[in-house]
Amino acid sequence: MFPKQRLRRLRKSDGMRRLVQESHLSLDDLVYPIFVGEGLTEPQTIQSMPGIQRIPPSMVQEEMKKIQADGISAVMLFGVPKTKDSLGSSAYDKDGVVQNAIRETRRSTPDMVIMADVCMCQYTDTGHCGIYRKGAVDNDATIRYLAEIAASYAKVGVDIVAPSAMMDGQVAAIRTRLDYEGYTDVAILAHAAKHHSSLYTPFRDAASCAPKCGDRSGYQMSYANSRQAMMEVAADITEGADIIMIKPAIPYLDLVAETRRRFDVPVAAYNVSGEYALVHAADAQGLINKDAVMLEMLGSIKRAGADIIVTYFAREVSRLLR
Repeated sequence: MFPKQRLRRLRKSDGMRRLVQESHLSLDDLVYPIFVGEGLTEPQTIQSMPGIQRIPPSMVQEEMKKIQADGISAVMLFGVPKTKDSLGSSAYDKDGVVQNAIRETRRSTPDMVIMADVCMCQYTDTGHCGIYRKGAVDNDATIRYLAEIAASYAKVGVDIVAPSAMMDGQVAAIRTRLDYEGYTDVAILAHAAKHHSSLYTPFRDAASCAPKCGDRSGYQMSYANSRQAMMEVAADITEGADIIMIKPAIPYLDLVAETRRRFDVPVAAYNVSGEYALVHAADAQGLINKDAVMLEMLGSIKRAGADIIVTYFAREVSRLLR
């Protein structure tokens, strides 16, 4: 006999499909990354990322108001400084590009959730994510600087700091410094399993942070190691991370799902620059429907278990979700 259960019964109309939909993508899930270029007087187009620009500091307030009007309630700030040195000193300058962008965002859109990347690759003259000595990044020296950067963001009103350097002990160092200075309410979103990925190439163009020598495989995760990724997640939670992030998103949905299964903390996924650029490139060639693909892509990240999605698609998808 034919089975009594016919799953197509629940797919026969738009209303029926919506009724039984298991996961839902919302604007409240999305975080929009922003590049602020120190010294710029007008926006700069990022050729590898259609629709994304480096904005000048003078435009931060205006841009934040537009983003909020699009229904986006959270942003992640990345700075592109004018000067770089071996210690990445502009990263923790009290008047640095991100510090000033946080101030301007807080003035213009006080309800915006402000996240700020805590790393050194944009600020060091080597392009590495920490203090580079004798052919390698000095982990223990670097985490002191990362804590300094995080504290400088806290002083000007950031809500969430997002360490992405993949240094052992970085979350503990930052949590200790923030608590010592009285910023106990500043949360930490840890790039816990940030993989050594080819999908970061457009970001490195946007942030001008490609390594000048070697690569980052010595401190970023190998895509082949899922058990090690879970060790990284567990370590960051133990050290005091409030939110855990997997990066990139689409090739690592298994890790998003496993993190959601194992740990009772908010889980984020970063839909990175290469994922964004591939969709736009295929759409420009007439090979796909961009709107349909980006909804499917973000929906799959949500289905895998992500509570938060950092994505360059946020403003594009907002018009569809609204």
